[in-house]
Amino acid sequence: MEKFGKSQPVKRVEDVRFLTGQGRYVDDIAPADALHAVFVRSQVGHGAITAIDTADALDMPGVAAVLTGADMQAAGVVMDMAGVQVKNRDGTKGAVTRRPILAMDRVRHVGEPIAIVLADTLNQARDAAEAVIVDIDELPAHMALAAGGAALHDTAPDNLAFDYGLGDADAVEAAIATAAHVVTVEVPDNRVIVNAMEPRGTYAVWTDGKLHVAINGQGVWGPKADFKKHFDLTDDQVRVTNPDTGGGFGMKGMRYPEPLACAFAARALNRPVRWMSERTEAMLTDNAGRDLVTTATLAFDADHRIVAYRLDSIANMGAYNSQFAQAIQTDLFSKVMMGTYDVQTAFMRTRGVFTNTTPVDAYRGAGRPEAIFVLERAMDEAARRLGIDPWELRRTNFIRTDQFPYTSVTGVTYDVGEFAALLTQARTTADTDGFAARKAASAQAGKLRGQGICYYIESILGDPSETTAVVFRDDGGVDILVGTQSNGQGHETVFAQFLSDQTGIPADKITVVQGDSDLIPQGGGTGGSRSVTVQNTATLATVDAMIPAFGAYLADREGVDAAAVTFDDERYRIASSNLSPTLLDVADMARADGRDELLRHSQRITLDSRSFPNGCHVAEVEIDPETGDTRVDRYTVVDDFGNLINPMLVEGQIHGGIAQGLGQALMERTVFDEDGQLLTATFMDYAMPRAETMPQIGFSTRPTPSLYNPMGMKGCGEAGTVGALAAVTNAVLDAVWDQGVRHVEMPFTPQRVWGWLKDAASRDAA
Repeated sequence: MEKFGKSQPVKRVEDVRFLTGQGRYVDDIAPADALHAVFVRSQVGHGAITAIDTADALDMPGVAAVLTGADMQAAGVVMDMAGVQVKNRDGTKGAVTRRPILAMDRVRHVGEPIAIVLADTLNQARDAAEAVIVDIDELPAHMALAAGGAALHDTAPDNLAFDYGLGDADAVEAAIATAAHVVTVEVPDNRVIVNAMEPRGTYAVWTDGKLHVAINGQGVWGPKADFKKHFDLTDDQVRVTNPDTGGGFGMKGMRYPEPLACAFAARALNRPVRWMSERTEAMLTDNAGRDLVTTATLAFDADHRIVAYRLDSIANMGAYNSQFAQAIQTDLFSKVMMGTYDVQTAFMRTRGVFTNTTPVDAYRGAGRPEAIFVLERAMDEAARRLGIDPWELRRTNFIRTDQFPYTSVTGVTYDVGEFAALLTQARTTADTDGFAARKAASAQAGKLRGQGICYYIESILGDPSETTAVVFRDDGGVDILVGTQSNGQGHETVFAQFLSDQTGIPADKITVVQGDSDLIPQGGGTGGSRSVTVQNTATLATVDAMIPAFGAYLADREGVDAAAVTFDDERYRIASSNLSPTLLDVADMARADGRDELLRHSQRITLDSRSFPNGCHVAEVEIDPETGDTRVDRYTVVDDFGNLINPMLVEGQIHGGIAQGLGQALMERTVFDEDGQLLTATFMDYAMPRAETMPQIGFSTRPTPSLYNPMGMKGCGEAGTVGALAAVTNAVLDAVWDQGVRHVEMPFTPQRVWGWLKDAASRDAA
């Protein structure tokens, strides 16, 4: 039978409860008798802690305790939080940073937690936190995106986190030296604050020596491993749950100090403990995204084919190695470094530096948006300098369909793709033939109009393994237990829909169960656009085990040969019999016969390779030169996501991803002062996209089914952001190019755009 979904645009079933206020988020379900936690945080960017005075706070009404890192260490808690290290160019590993759960000797960014205050009410805990006196001798802050300055960590001289390299530097230099054309461009990628709708939160309870922690993250098995490590617990002594979660975007995919501190406090006081971040607290402490500057060089032959590509990046790690941070702008960036272009001579060098700012880690796309942004900015710059059509420059350099499977210069093997054909469809769909008339109309109204394109490719990341369990309940319903974690993507709809497609079980009889480490032994959580491909592959494997198991039981029950029983995606058929039971019918029979082992089926799979979604984004912007106001007027996307399970959910994911890309491109600007104080720590100072700033988005697909999973699917969760940054930036530069502006940088705030235009006019006048 065919093994892929029926591609029906089913509305999200979970939205009813979300839109009617029936969602169950971590702050809704915390135990009623839980103590409220408030963290005492550093108010300086860098300094040595000389004293922590908790006496006044402990005397305040309702206060149960004020706990510090010293208390945790004395109780035997493993204090240092882990972070990945990549290999340097010389073969050594990147710097290790000692990041304690609660700061003990030194603080390295504003907002770093120093102590945890526990009280009966939230207001009592807030008041007591203000009464804790922390003496800090301030030290110079290192804020430059460059190596050097007083070291934040003894393990990182010159504040260098790593010096990573990939490719053949000598071959690249030789190719550049003999190239017909060489184009170099500097591409800053601004820091963003993630701002999930629901800030981070947690509660912790100890019962008979077993720890239960609820988090609003992106999976439960990674955090479970951390709690086991920090508290020296066995597997059956830790349960982590993840209820409804209001947005993650990568930022909630790694571990933070607060749940660990709350778990310790709950054990120390023998009381449940709850904590919920406030918005400014989140902006100060949630891992940020992006924050790097890259110099890109493209070398071309006389026919405008790329002969070499060189990158040199400086990436901000913030104050510590966050969990995945060192890998983001190195290994993950490299997965799509050369994009969709047939180039086998390339070299990338990336240096990570520590600064006295909030740590930086994964944000929607995690390295792939950064890589594609640089590449597609460089391609656009090259087209301008070489005087050729940017569409045709891309077409000239695409990997051809007859080259697949294609192994990129960084060792990633793409399975399929029809890049040139998709580009043609995008050009038609975006009505590029009508652009000149639209530009003329804008000029007539005193506005500047520009068009920009980005052809992206995504490498699906995250754990390649996943588990699905299907359980037939006594009430006639079915639970599907999954190892991924919804943060608002619509998993409850798509996973139930897929199981229904494969089994004929009515979707309204299926309940998706997620976010409980006690229910299935392993899961990979959500991140890297992995959820639908790996989870549905695991579901397919479970169905492939379940169908014959029930068939064999039915054959035995009816006294026929197993070969006489078949299944047609909805019902069993028995040769020479009118009996045609559904899976639910057969499960009821098995239950009545005491065959309980047939009522639960589970399989774990590992994908050998990942899928590679790709597509073309076309943005048109209109700029008011009198004010610098920049508006995205038209936006067109043609994507290749392979076979779709639910096109409606896919389109929603693309809209959301583009919104985040447009936010970074147009308005999101993170500003620290020279001492490490965050000057954009509220929504009064940090702009976020709203409905009125979003264009109507034209979305269509041109699928080439993936060969790397049995359903031919490709992940879509991060693709919108991957394509948006360069499309909008290239459109802005196109709009201002004729005004003499030759360099633009995100975000395109009115003041900055107006300033570029004014400076260009002044140069022309001179």
